[in-house]
Amino acid sequence: GSAMKRRAGEREKELKKKKLLEELGENRLPYLTPADANFHQLWKTKYSKLIFRKSDTVPEELHQVVQESFLTLREHNCFFQDLVRIKGKDFLTPVSRILIGNPGCTYKYLNTRLFTVPWPTEGYDIKYCSPQMHDACKALMRLNDYLHVEAMKAIRGQNLFETKEIKATAVIDREHSFAASLTEQESVSKDRSNVCVPEDDRGLKNRTSYNLTLLNYMDPLQMLYLKQEPYFGMGSMAVSWHHDENLVEKSTVAVYNYSCEDSAVQESHEQELKGRDPAVWHVGLKVAWDIETPGLALPLHQGDIYLMLDDLNMTHQHCVLAGLSPRFSSTHRVADSSRGTLEYILGQCELALQNLQTDSDSVALSLKSLEAAVVKQVEEIHNEVEFEWLRQFWFQGKRYLKCTDWWLKPMAKLEEFWRKLEIMTSLVLSEVRKEQQIEEQRNETISCFLLLLKERQKLRKEWTAR
Repeated sequence: GSAMKRRAGEREKELKKKKLLEELGENRLPYLTPADANFHQLWKTKYSKLIFRKSDTVPEELHQVVQESFLTLREHNCFFQDLVRIKGKDFLTPVSRILIGNPGCTYKYLNTRLFTVPWPTEGYDIKYCSPQMHDACKALMRLNDYLHVEAMKAIRGQNLFETKEIKATAVIDREHSFAASLTEQESVSKDRSNVCVPEDDRGLKNRTSYNLTLLNYMDPLQMLYLKQEPYFGMGSMAVSWHHDENLVEKSTVAVYNYSCEDSAVQESHEQELKGRDPAVWHVGLKVAWDIETPGLALPLHQGDIYLMLDDLNMTHQHCVLAGLSPRFSSTHRVADSSRGTLEYILGQCELALQNLQTDSDSVALSLKSLEAAVVKQVEEIHNEVEFEWLRQFWFQGKRYLKCTDWWLKPMAKLEEFWRKLEIMTSLVLSEVRKEQQIEEQRNETISCFLLLLKERQKLRKEWTAR
């Protein structure tokens, strides 16, 4: 059901996009850069949950270790283009990536699951392939802690500002007309209730405690072709318009930018360019599915940081506009780990194996229950282990071994579980062939079992083709 809903949602978005582009024809929507007179007013009114920090606000020593870590990872060839699946077709991403974060965490986007190279976490035995790799992961963990604190400050600051703004509105109303102000105040409070209620520290921490960072690298001069931004005419895109996927609701995304600018690639001050400078990397923002509000293009320089607070990632879309120099970024996220951690999938395997009866007197194996609901749960977990974890991991080859062998033991354990799940599938098959079962119960078990077997067969064919 959820897969069908998702496909329907994607189709609807595609139709919207098609219609929008047809309406535009050759006319492009307006967008603003910091050089435009109304830029800051537009930012304040329509993009206020985007927070920008220039590089000089960040400690110099942090810049140094983080930028060294990017270069170390590049030297060790740790950035990889991902093969992602969009509308049933596979594409290589123009940007190369690596995921670093909490041990056992994963992040899924466009049907590809990435597995974290763990940063040095207390209580975990993590062996890195070199001391430089350890230092690189440690530096990114430090950046993660720094951005967590910055995001907390930014949200508190915004809550405070909005509370003051509401109070100011109420005072003006009261001066204007005391009698009317009571009802007006109530309506203002109701309209703004989602932003002005002070948030407890725990809720704030949950939405800013990044559990991983997705690192990106791209050298635009090595790319034969980059898509052009379709709505505003902003130029070449490294990453198309999107919402970040698989995140905790209303969590903040924090991005550290490191564009390797040199004297050959400077901003064009000689001539007044209309729109954004194509030599400089930018982040583009737009209100989702809105053709009235102008877009924003913000230049990104070495060491700049931006934060997308609260629901900005859902109400707006963003893209990355390519400059001329190579560029790294570290994008810190609160990934939704409800179904994406090693702890979760091992727990699911233990749950499934509760239905396996081992006879202490012999080596014979049997199932405790053949109830349709139990069989369905076990076979769903079987599919999840195989297609969401094992195939996703080995499909990406031995890329993680360039950094650490941390994932090899857990994967061996998951393979062991998978072999037992295969035995459980064959036990269901042999049991439903027997006649002594109540026919109605047998038919119910067979029908739900067959659905999941067909799904498994279809997915195996797809993965073999990939």
